[in-house]
Amino acid sequence: MIHETTRRSFLGTAGCGAAALSLAGFSCGKHEAQHDRLPNIVYILADDMGYGDPQVNNPDSKVPTPNMDRIAREGMRFTDAHTPSAVCTPTRYGLLTGRYCWRTELKSGVLWGYSTNHIKPGRLTVPALLKRHGYDTAGVGKWHLGLGSGEKTDYSRLLHPCPNDHGFDWFFGIPASLDMEPYVYVENDHVLAQPTETIEEKSMPEFYRGGPIAPGFTHHGVLPTLTEKAVGYIEDHAQSGPERPFFLYFALTAPHTPWVPTDEFIGASEAGVYGDFVAQVDWTVGQVLDTLDRLGIADDTLVVMTSDNGADERFIDPALGHDPNWVLRGQKADIWDGGHRVPFFVRWPGKVQPGATSDETICLTDLIATCADLAGDTLPSDAGEDSVSILTALLGQRYDAPLREATVHHSIAGVFSIRQGDWKLVTALGSGGFGWNADQNHPEPGGVPGQLYNLADDFEETTNLYGERPDVVGRLTALLERYIEQGYSRPM
Repeated sequence: MIHETTRRSFLGTAGCGAAALSLAGFSCGKHEAQHDRLPNIVYILADDMGYGDPQVNNPDSKVPTPNMDRIAREGMRFTDAHTPSAVCTPTRYGLLTGRYCWRTELKSGVLWGYSTNHIKPGRLTVPALLKRHGYDTAGVGKWHLGLGSGEKTDYSRLLHPCPNDHGFDWFFGIPASLDMEPYVYVENDHVLAQPTETIEEKSMPEFYRGGPIAPGFTHHGVLPTLTEKAVGYIEDHAQSGPERPFFLYFALTAPHTPWVPTDEFIGASEAGVYGDFVAQVDWTVGQVLDTLDRLGIADDTLVVMTSDNGADERFIDPALGHDPNWVLRGQKADIWDGGHRVPFFVRWPGKVQPGATSDETICLTDLIATCADLAGDTLPSDAGEDSVSILTALLGQRYDAPLREATVHHSIAGVFSIRQGDWKLVTALGSGGFGWNADQNHPEPGGVPGQLYNLADDFEETTNLYGERPDVVGRLTALLERYIEQGYSRPM
C-alpha cells in the first residue's frame, strides 16, 4: 500500500469547496460570465496516455515530461479526473457532446476506419456552442467518430457528415486510430490523397493493421504533421487579429499504437519505445505552449491537457520500472480506475491559480457545460445531458457540494461502474476490458455478482465490499438505473 500522506494527496477527502482545493488567496465569490474577451481555448487530448506518465503525477515516471508538468505548475492539476469510457470512440463522443456514448447505438467497442458518422445531425457539440459566442473553431488530429453516411465510408466522395457538420470551421487529421486503415489525411470533407496503395500489417512495437494507404503517408510522419498543422492554425489565427477567440481541439494520435517516435526521440526516456513516444507527445505540447508564448497570446488562452483513457500496458516491459497508470488497478479498456482515471491539467493565466491542485471528481463530458458557463450560456435540455460545469473549481471558488452528483464509466465490453464520493460500484465481475469475457461474470456459489470499493481507503481497488455493504450497492444501483432510464445525469 502507498504511504498515507501520498494517498491523501491523491484522493483528498473526495469532498468539495475549499477542502478539495490547494489554493491560496483566491476569490471565493460566485463566478460570473467573463466581462472581457472570452479566452482562446486549446484542448489537447493524448491517445492512450496513462495517469502515471507525466512526472508531475508520478515522481517515479521514467519519461521526461517538462511541458505537461509546466501546465500543471502554471495552472491546476486535477487528481480525480476521468474519461466516460476506457476506450477511444466513446470518450471522444462524450467529450464533444457532453453525453455518455452508451446512450447511443454504440454499446461496446469502438468505431473503425470505414465507420460512418456517429454524431447525429443537429446534436449540439462544443465547437457548435462556441461558434454561437463568436469563436473560430478548429479540430486537428484523430477524429475516430466516423465520416460520411451509409453502410461504409466511401473516401472517393465528399465525407458528409464530417467535423465541419458538427461545428468545426476547419479540420485536419486522420479518420480513426493510427493503427486502423485506411491511412489517409482528411481536410474538412475530403481526403488529400486517395488510398490507392496497400501496406502490410506490422507487429509491435510499430503495430498497425494492413490495408489501403495514400501515397507518401508514413506512420512516423503523422504526429509531426499534426503538430505543424496545430501550430500553423494558431499562427494564422493570431495574424488575422485578436477580435475573435479560437477553440482548437488537438486530438493527438500518440502514444497509441503504433509506437513510432521519430529519430530524435529514440532513447529520450528510460521506458523503452513507449516512453520515447510519450516524450514526443510532451514535445508536441511544448510546441503549442511555445507558439502561444511567441505570439504573445498565452495570457489570453485557456489550455487543457488530458488523455482519452488509460495506457495500454500489455506490451510495456515491466522490467523497465515505468508504471504508465501509476498504482491504479487495470489499464485501457478496463472498468477499474487504470482504464479511465487520466491526467488533467488546466492553465489559464490570471484566472486559474498557479500550482493549484483539485481532488474534485470531474469527467471529460464536462467540457460543454463548462464552456457554456464560461460564455454565460445555458445548455438546452437536449444537449450535454451528462455534462457539469467545472468552472467554479477552476476559478478556485467555494462551493458546498460536489459538482457532480455521480459519474458513470463504461468499459470496452460495456460493463458499467458508477462513482459517488468515495464509493465505486461495478456492475459485473472482472475488468470488463482486454481479455474479459462473459463467462468470467458468473459468481461462484454464494459469491457476489459485482464489485464495490471504498476509494478513500482502497483506491487500488483490492478489497471488494459488495457483500458487506448492501445499502451502498442498492443506493448506487438505483442511481445508475435512474440515470439510464431518464436519459440524463446532470441537474435539469
